[in-house]
Amino acid sequence: MFDELFLLERTASKHRSAPFAEERVSYLRHLKQMGTSRRTLLIRVNDLLNVVRLLDLVPGDKVSLERIKAAAAAWSQPGGRRWKRAASPKSRQRFIFCATQWLAFLGWFDEHRKIRHPYGYAVDDYAVWLGSVRGLAGSTIERHRRLADNFLRWLATTGVLFRELSSTDIDNYFASPEVCATCSRMTIHAVARSLRVFFRFGGDNDLCPRALWAGILPHRFTPNETIPRGLKRQDVIRLLATTEGNGRSDKRDRAILMLLIAYGLRAGEVAQLQLDDFDWDNELLRVHRPKTGRTQFYPLSQSVGQAVIRYIRDVRPSGFGRSLFFTLVAPVRPIRRGSLGSIVKHRLSCVGISSGHRGTHALRHAAAQHLLDQGLAMKVIGDFLGHRNATSTAIYAKIDLNSLREVGNFNLGELA
Repeated sequence: MFDELFLLERTASKHRSAPFAEERVSYLRHLKQMGTSRRTLLIRVNDLLNVVRLLDLVPGDKVSLERIKAAAAAWSQPGGRRWKRAASPKSRQRFIFCATQWLAFLGWFDEHRKIRHPYGYAVDDYAVWLGSVRGLAGSTIERHRRLADNFLRWLATTGVLFRELSSTDIDNYFASPEVCATCSRMTIHAVARSLRVFFRFGGDNDLCPRALWAGILPHRFTPNETIPRGLKRQDVIRLLATTEGNGRSDKRDRAILMLLIAYGLRAGEVAQLQLDDFDWDNELLRVHRPKTGRTQFYPLSQSVGQAVIRYIRDVRPSGFGRSLFFTLVAPVRPIRRGSLGSIVKHRLSCVGISSGHRGTHALRHAAAQHLLDQGLAMKVIGDFLGHRNATSTAIYAKIDLNSLREVGNFNLGELA
């Protein structure tokens, strides 16, 4: 590995003769397999040499973070890294990062895991129950798990035991700054409904009082009482225009945005797209919907197909699996749904849109509004978006402003 990175034999020999050469080579090969560039590998190999030079390592010994920071402080001093000036804070952080990642790879890093709360086992069992008994999608399970975690973390600070929980304690939670100061009415309603399910699970498994869940009565909240805040069509066009460059990120992001805009897909549906989901001969796109557990086929438009082919040909890495979209920097891995939201937010910021809903779902609302403006029936729009029932689509009828104006201009004659 050292011979691949260095042209001079004396430089490669210096790295081979240093302690723990085999361990360093195995880590460098791991980085290379993860898609790390040659430039970054050269930085890492030199950092590792300084790490083994300054840390008095013993095979299998657990190295603490404090010990690594002390070595980094010595390395950053003038002369500590064979330079006359001190290292910058950024370089010192790079040294710490490299050391912790390498030692963690070897299993030699003493990582003190922060305990969430004393009831972590209950949340883990709850997540398994949601999937095996309730049959919920992974993203929904994660949301319920997070809300249960938040409550139990707050409960641990009060000193109240979970098995002795009362309705008063639950009221105190919803009155706490963790909830009332940070959540909207709609969010509080969703939290209450989620905790109702969690306490019912806890009661059935003797973790908390059995009848506790029945006392949780979410406040009255009319479903879909708010109007979805999608992007205007002109803003969508401006957003897509930010990807007209020839950079790697432009080509990838354009393919992602085209799929979100043209088909109104959810972030999770785009993130899990595979190469095999594109039937190029029959011009079809297959979409797996984790929320409903169904599979849907779309006609593949020429513009979307061209954007995807351009990304596959010029940007997509090979040898990392059949997923369609990957990260652009190491470690190369399939892109996650949260990263798609970050891409949309960044692109919207580039065109000066910094308020309102700016995630991927804003594009889904924009797609629905565009179809409604074209005069399509609600049933057709619901089928296009993959809704299971008409009530999920009915919310978009409230933003058909042209129809509302016609009602407002209706001449009532003598009834007025």
